Amino acid sequence: MERSLRNVLVVSFGFLLLFTAYGGLQSLQSSLHSEEGLGVTALGSLYGGALLSSTCLPPLLIKKFGCKWTIVLSMCCYVAFSLGNFYASWYTLIPTSIVLGLGAAPLWSAQCTYLTIMGNTQAEKVGTVGRDVVNQYFGIFFLIFQSSGVWGNLISSLVFGQTPTQEAIPEEQLLSCGASDCLMATASTNSTQRPSQTLIYTLLGIYTVTGTRTAALEDQLRPRERALCTPGPCATFPSSVRLHRLCPHLRRGLVCSGVLAVLLVAVFLEPTKDAQQKDKGEKKLPFWFTLLSTFRLLRDKRLRLLVLLPVYSGFEQAFLTGDYTRSYTTCALGIQFVGYVMICFSATNALCSLLYGRLSQHTGRIALYALGAVTHLSCSIALLLWRPDPRQLAVFFVFSGLWGVADAVWQTQNNVLYGVLFEKDKEAAFANYRLWEALGFTVAFGYSKFLCVSTKLYILLGVLSLAMVAYGTVEHLEAQSLARSAAAEQKQPAKEAVMETAM
Repeated sequence: MERSLRNVLVVSFGFLLLFTAYGGLQSLQSSLHSEEGLGVTALGSLYGGALLSSTCLPPLLIKKFGCKWTIVLSMCCYVAFSLGNFYASWYTLIPTSIVLGLGAAPLWSAQCTYLTIMGNTQAEKVGTVGRDVVNQYFGIFFLIFQSSGVWGNLISSLVFGQTPTQEAIPEEQLLSCGASDCLMATASTNSTQRPSQTLIYTLLGIYTVTGTRTAALEDQLRPRERALCTPGPCATFPSSVRLHRLCPHLRRGLVCSGVLAVLLVAVFLEPTKDAQQKDKGEKKLPFWFTLLSTFRLLRDKRLRLLVLLPVYSGFEQAFLTGDYTRSYTTCALGIQFVGYVMICFSATNALCSLLYGRLSQHTGRIALYALGAVTHLSCSIALLLWRPDPRQLAVFFVFSGLWGVADAVWQTQNNVLYGVLFEKDKEAAFANYRLWEALGFTVAFGYSKFLCVSTKLYILLGVLSLAMVAYGTVEHLEAQSLARSAAAEQKQPAKEAVMETAM
């Protein structure tokens, strides 16, 4: 196996382990911590922290520590967020969400920079086009990474499937689900009834179990909650799933997936610092030059036009995890179905990511962007018109699957586009991408408690339309630039021939 591909696989499986825990927790925040909007506020704080860190941290950390150790340090912030969910309150969940946000931008910027460097390095070695190899590497990464949503959400579904069967949801409640929902952000209904603390601790025990005795967590538990971690309540779980063994292990445990991710990357990932120094000609840049590089790149007209793509990416992901899971799935089916619906999204997203990585060599990125835009436009309009009904169970999965088909376009092609167009300023370009995506997340979660779902869908439609117009403009500018370059190359031999004739 070639060296570059081996490193891509190490990064991919590291992210798989890390986001198996985090992905499931993120999908359940708005439904699990619905009291006074704690879950939605936590997600907003998370992306607020990411917005703040995107302004300056990624270029600084990548320059100081390199891509590898920036990824390792940032992964530790995700582990802190998982620990904060053990005793969820305004004093634990919000600070750990901010810490995670501060690590998110450097993590993703370092990952994108690393894959771009590996792709270009491999392309030079085999003599092929760099963007094609980079596209393949991003496709492989997102195939493995998005599968984390499958395993994380499968765990949450199996755990919350132990909740006693709920009564049939009244028709009056169904009328307020979907696009008509204007109250779900602050009011709980029968279908959003909080699962028992036993199930919550069991879920968190699977997601984040430390390798040493968690005395600090034990001390934070109230006596009533400590009692939940005795073998008695857990013994009611099916032996086939063996969940009953997890509750006693909460206080002692095994090794958590987040820690495994950190160790995997720290031990097996090869650093790219030498490659980066070579790209920059061993030239040391001033501290303030690096600090402001994210904003300095905004002088490029192409980047200013492209900012709507990551903004929309943040909007659409926030809608899926914060609104679709709550106002459609949880409202009409119950929280136990959230994981299964998100599994459908993650599975289609993962498979399409790999497909697009290979397909783009033949179709080009414009066709893929058109596919993503048409799919999300159609889904948004359909969600405006559809009234969720538990008897139409398959429809809930169709929407999440189609959402994953389009989201795979944004996740793979946006990253490749930024890496190709701004190859000389990769760190600043990907920092900008995370900055505007975090802004989209923050704004979306910020207005989540105040706007009806129908209004949010109209916002999605508007932002997507503007983003596609701006993207089309960039492609037009690039086509003109390539045409001028080709014309200049054709004129050069002619000028040389004229000069030789004259001599």
